[in-house]
Formats: sequence, structure tokens, C-alpha cells
Amino acid sequence: MENDKASTKKIIINYGVILGILSVLMGVVIYVMDGYAEQNWVHSVIGLAIMVGVTVYGIKAYKAANGGFLKLGEAIKIGLGIALIGGIISVIWTILLMSVIEPDIVNQMNEVQREQMIERFPDMPEEQLNQSLEMTKKFTTPYMISAFALIWSLFIGFIISLFAGLAMQKKQDLY
Repeated sequence: MENDKASTKKIIINYGVILGILSVLMGVVIYVMDGYAEQNWVHSVIGLAIMVGVTVYGIKAYKAANGGFLKLGEAIKIGLGIALIGGIISVIWTILLMSVIEPDIVNQMNEVQREQMIERFPDMPEEQLNQSLEMTKKFTTPYMISAFALIWSLFIGFIISLFAGLAMQKKQDLY
């Protein structure tokens, strides 16, 4: 049983680091293409595909290393572990980007949001617009964005590992 936990830990770390590196690489590409200010649905789809792929491969690797057997609980544990490590690495990138590399990025994001609100609600009074933007600014600090990103990563990791675990589970016969 001790050997079992060691392989779980190793797979979680390996695939979590792979997820983190791929997420950072995607973040660098988005930054270089100047895509952080305006969110694009394509970035979300690519990020989700990366997370699904790495998590499923991690669970599949554990199942192969475990003689072809996998319990649902193990799949969820592995998926959440991969999501946590990948999320932490991604959060470090986000904080570095927003605090060191491009400290003005939050202001750029807020300005784009202001323009979008004016475009969507042209009749909104200036005072109400400013109140909405002030509320938005409270949630667009690097640390708030990072906290929500980590929570989202864990939530998505749970959903992915739940479905992957249900699809791949195979219990070992004890008799």
C-alpha cells in the first residue's frame, strides 16, 4: 500500500508540473499576442483542452501503473492534485505578470471593461458606470484574480477527474 501512495504522489507531481508549464506557456503566448486585456473564448477552450488532456493522461498513467485498476476516489484524488499543482504554478505566473512584468495590465483590463460597458449600456449614467467599475476593480487585483483562478482550477479538475474516473474505473476483485 505504501508503494501505491508513492506512485500516486509521483504522478500528481509530474502531471501537475506538466499542466502548470503548459498553462504558463499559453499565458506567455496570450501576453505576447496582447490578449490579456480582452478575454477571448478561444483562450478558454484551449486552456480547458490542455487541462482535460493532462488530467486524463495522468489518471490513465496511474491506472496503467496500478495493474489496470482504478477506483473513483483515486481518480478524483489524482485529478485534484494535478489541478492544484498546475493551478499554483499558473497563479505564480499570473502574480509575476501582473506585479512585475506588466504592472499596468489590470488598468488596461479595467479600461477595456469600461469601454465594453459604455458600448453595451449607452444610456447608463456616468455615476452608475463609475460605481460599477469601482466594484469591478476590487475583484481585479492580482491576488483576487489568482484566488478565483485557483478555485476554478480545482473545480474544473474535480469535474474532469470525476468523469474520467467514472469512465476508467476498474475495481480489483478481492476473491
